[in-house]
Amino acid sequence: MNSEVPLKDLNELVQKLEMFQENSSLLKQALAHRSYAHEIGVESNERLEFLGDSVLSLVISEYIYKHFPKKSEGDLSKWRAYFVNADSLAKIAKKIDLGNYLLLGVGEERSGGRERKSLLADAMEALIAAIYLEYGWERVSGFIIKLWEPLIEQMKKHPQPIDPKTILQEVLQSKGSSPKYKLVNVKGPDHNRSYSVAVYNDDQLIGTGRGKSKKEAEQEAAEEALKIIE
Repeated sequence: MNSEVPLKDLNELVQKLEMFQENSSLLKQALAHRSYAHEIGVESNERLEFLGDSVLSLVISEYIYKHFPKKSEGDLSKWRAYFVNADSLAKIAKKIDLGNYLLLGVGEERSGGRERKSLLADAMEALIAAIYLEYGWERVSGFIIKLWEPLIEQMKKHPQPIDPKTILQEVLQSKGSSPKYKLVNVKGPDHNRSYSVAVYNDDQLIGTGRGKSKKEAEQEAAEEALKIIE
């Protein structure tokens, strides 16, 4: 597949977002993975990703601070961390089918980059930054809150955020067992590591995951295991 062409017409994404023009250079940069940028000779989405991380964190912080006045600083910090982590970002990216619009290099395309959690999370942060730069605070804040509201609703039901590893631990313990995680592989240079982890119930493989850290890979493996168990 030609790495210059996303799986879907960018105009579809423009219509979904109700923002940007199809030929927007800022939108294209937000979708440009470094593998594509290296091959084509353009700027990747990494700088936008850096900015988007801060914008997202501030929008979420402001919203939950105002809407949950009885939550302590510690509780707010835990929930914010949950809302802005790679798992949540990737879930939101999948909601708008962001993976199919990414600009990837040939190798990344062939290795299934469009479905990779870390890549989707980075692209989501880059898109947030692009919206902020193009339209300002109010527009990006509205965009974020609309997409994150279903996750934020969990704050009304649970005192603390519950991660997939904890849920899997509780599910298996109720059946007299416990999950065991095994580091399968580590790839890439120090500044860009990719970890692969497998999770077992007794000797049975029940899930695998990949991430920028061992912890992130374990969370993804646990999430996959929960889907299988359920």
